[in-house]
Amino acid sequence: MSTAVVIDAPGEHRLVPHEPRRPAAGEALVRVHACGICGSDREVHQGNRPEGYVRYPLTPGHEWSGTVEAVGADVPASLVGRKVVGEGFRNCQVCDRCHAGETTLCSAGYEETGFTQPGAMAATLTLPARLLHVLPDDCDLTAAALLEPAACVAAAALKAGARPGERVAVVGTGTLGMFAVQFLAATSPGELLVVGTRRDREALSRQYGATDFRAKDQDLPDDVDVVIETAGSADAARISAGLLRRGGRLVLTGIPASGADGLDPTDLVVRQLEVHTVFGAPPDAWAHTVRVFAAGLLDPLPLVTHELPLAEFPQAIELVGAGDPKVGKVLLRP
Repeated sequence: MSTAVVIDAPGEHRLVPHEPRRPAAGEALVRVHACGICGSDREVHQGNRPEGYVRYPLTPGHEWSGTVEAVGADVPASLVGRKVVGEGFRNCQVCDRCHAGETTLCSAGYEETGFTQPGAMAATLTLPARLLHVLPDDCDLTAAALLEPAACVAAAALKAGARPGERVAVVGTGTLGMFAVQFLAATSPGELLVVGTRRDREALSRQYGATDFRAKDQDLPDDVDVVIETAGSADAARISAGLLRRGGRLVLTGIPASGADGLDPTDLVVRQLEVHTVFGAPPDAWAHTVRVFAAGLLDPLPLVTHELPLAEFPQAIELVGAGDPKVGKVLLRP
């Protein structure tokens, strides 16, 4: 019998029998191949995700890959059998932000797979077919399960607009940081610096295209053109801004703890820094990610260190929060 993880309330979860939901008009039923776990899933389990951004009881799982098994009315039958990934944000499609392509800013409010809608920690997932992105038939679905965090970083890379020959940097060496290195490397930078606390990630950073790797307490430059921050701390944000030349471009993707001290507004104004932020990934970032992945310019597999069955959800959550440098991306396999 197939199963699903259900979190009834913070700290309370169970494994339940799973019955696939037949797709209605405009929907598709996907057989889940793998589902990734990130810090936000740990927040859902612990109960410290911000109010309004989770709804219990819930089947979590927003990072996933799979194969379409069935489609509802008004969905092309040619989707059946195709390998896919899918956007998480359940946007309304009719507000001004959605019409502008900024679906993560949908005026109808926040709805997302795995947080307020059933997620992929189950044998199957039924969702609007318009959210799907079709993958090459020969792609590795285990690698593709990491394309959701990659799409978030793609949104940052698109906002950063790095041009060939520019000096660029990434602050943070987690999953997002390693994807940022790959996206920036694809722009043919003059230099690509990685700043992080995990020295064990230096070799992988260089494999992905970094030309330099430094700890935050080492001498750091102050003339970088573009910085993508992925570490999720106020300290990382300040370090990122300090790396930039006057007029440089900064994109923040990490989410510090509530109440963290921010960037110095005087410094931002006097140095005329251009600052962007990213929360989630709109359709253009997803499409960009799938194209880059299909072209062989993204290599997610080295980031995966653990693959566990759904029944080991508690162990998977503990691995993600253990702080062990040997733990990279943890996947659940239905």
